[in-house]
Amino acid sequence: MAHPDRKLFLGARLKRLRRDLALTQTAMAADLGVSPSYLNHIERNQRPVSAQLLLRLAEVYDVDLRTLSQTTGVGEAEVLEALADPAFRGLAVPRHEVLQLVEEAPALADAFLRLYRAHAERRARDRAGGDHGGETPADWVRDHVQGRRNHFPELDQLGETLHAELFADPLAPEHFETAARIRLRTRHDLAVRTLPPEVMVEWTRRFDPHRRRLLLAETLGPASRAFAVAYQLALTEHSAALNAMVAAAAPPDEAAGRLLKVSLTNTLAAAILMPYAAFHRLAEDSGYDLARLQARFGVSFEQAAHRLTTLSRPGARGVPFFLIRVDQAGNVSKRFAADGFPFARFGGACPRWNLHAAFRTPGRVVTQIVETPDGGRWFTLCRTVDRQGRGTAGDGQDLAIGLGCELRHADRLAYARGLDLAVPEVTPIGPACRLCERHPCAERAAPPLDLPLAVDDWAKSVSPYPFARG
Repeated sequence: MAHPDRKLFLGARLKRLRRDLALTQTAMAADLGVSPSYLNHIERNQRPVSAQLLLRLAEVYDVDLRTLSQTTGVGEAEVLEALADPAFRGLAVPRHEVLQLVEEAPALADAFLRLYRAHAERRARDRAGGDHGGETPADWVRDHVQGRRNHFPELDQLGETLHAELFADPLAPEHFETAARIRLRTRHDLAVRTLPPEVMVEWTRRFDPHRRRLLLAETLGPASRAFAVAYQLALTEHSAALNAMVAAAAPPDEAAGRLLKVSLTNTLAAAILMPYAAFHRLAEDSGYDLARLQARFGVSFEQAAHRLTTLSRPGARGVPFFLIRVDQAGNVSKRFAADGFPFARFGGACPRWNLHAAFRTPGRVVTQIVETPDGGRWFTLCRTVDRQGRGTAGDGQDLAIGLGCELRHADRLAYARGLDLAVPEVTPIGPACRLCERHPCAERAAPPLDLPLAVDDWAKSVSPYPFARG
């Protein structure tokens, strides 16, 4: 976390804000009550941004100051990961140039990453004998959602309205699933049936349009079953709005479009189950206690954690969380961020992060403060969850959820109570081992791609791959 007395240089972000507002330096300077030369020096990072100027920016342009301190959609870590590919060996692009690219030309950084991903995907398919290059549909959808900071205000509004309608009648059922089933039956002539896995086979949820039936596997737990009903309700009542959002996103192919619609429908289902205002209010009041949120809204740990990453409504913003989900082999199956956590795009999570250790204490929330190579400090909490459809008798060790935020927000969390956040115990972590330059590290599983090994037969390091740093 940055020292409170550190000077704040936000030239590139201030320049982007000015361009977004279609203002000249002279016009913005007049609005802010400063000279054009002073503003020019700030944009060139020759002068720091003062607290008075930040407050003036917020007042004049209605800017949330946190947006100025957040990273762009493309992160420094993502570009560094791509540049670690052997295809770029010998270029030795310095870190400050990467940071300059991300800060001052984010669209160009995004273009570079898209081109690299297309190249990497084509190379992988060529090796496997395939003949179709380009970004995968899952990659495209993930990038689109992250580009929106996982926040879709139009879906939040639809969700709140539908939730309110479900419980507008004083005689309405207390539980969401019952109320939603009644609405599906009375308004849409759609029944919900629960069937054994022998009948459902591979499916946990399946809609039969001919018989107007939503079929659910009986292996689904209560929270997953309620979410499946909410998903069908969202799809039935707001398919046109969802289709319009998909069309506006201009997916590159049909598969990406279908996958995006599923993602957006999941988001709407969560907004119906956990309406924004009520969810945000309880989150703030309870110190973001996930158990309280689960109990109030009848959702699972993962559903509540995922919803926390979407709380970016102006005037009612929550703590900006990131979320990652991994299996025991370290494969990443989900990642979202309302803030700029430097995810390892082309690798797994660092073994020093207790996300992996959570499998040793199934069902228990474990906390940790970690520091990324850029000096950022993050408060994290991790817990195992059952894989959907395994039933309620699972051992809780299928998947692990990592949830976290910048350390400066940790004092708002119940999980951080009793910790010394001013002088915390911090664990340094990095990206995937082949991209990490931290040394020495006993958990290192592979040497870094762009640094030479420094093996000495006269001495043994705690790291299995000691290397020479440039």
